[in-house]
Amino acid sequence: MDIRPLEIDGAFMIRPRRNADHRGWLMESYNRAALAEAGIMADFVQDNLSWSEQAGTVRGLHLQAAPHQQAKLVQVMSGRIADAIVDVRPGSPGFGRHLRVELDARDGWQLFVPRDFLHGFVTLEADTRVLYKVDQPWSAQAERSVRWDDPDLAIDWAWSGPVVVSSKDIAGQSFADYRQSVAPR
Repeated sequence: MDIRPLEIDGAFMIRPRRNADHRGWLMESYNRAALAEAGIMADFVQDNLSWSEQAGTVRGLHLQAAPHQQAKLVQVMSGRIADAIVDVRPGSPGFGRHLRVELDARDGWQLFVPRDFLHGFVTLEADTRVLYKVDQPWSAQAERSVRWDDPDLAIDWAWSGPVVVSSKDIAGQSFADYRQSVAPR
């Protein structure tokens, strides 16, 4: 596996090796020992698969609050996405910092998202399937949502066309309100 740390501590890009021949290719999409050797210690307990029919479909920005935080290993099975993460780790010097990467089924890169990061993506192609492993089950009470288009975050989503957004994501709070809700009192 090719494992590369990103600019925000704890986040990684991962590309499993593909063994190709005239039939196509085979890859080991997850290897706990290889990730642990790189310092990624998540114990994944669940796989989630999303399918988006249209390009411009937005999912996020989401996270699970304590004590139900989730680390994620995100990969695109078909299509292409612009994937964004925002550091909201309590006390982090990078709090509020974000980065965006493109994930494409053709090149096989994956994104490791640490716990206490907002996560979201927009599909850049129709018929996109995104598979992600999580290291904690989902909890309705722990779910938090920040608007994907929050002006304080100013994420460049690499998409300028119309968007398809759920009512839940439209109702997400501003990043300023989120920051206030987690500020020490």
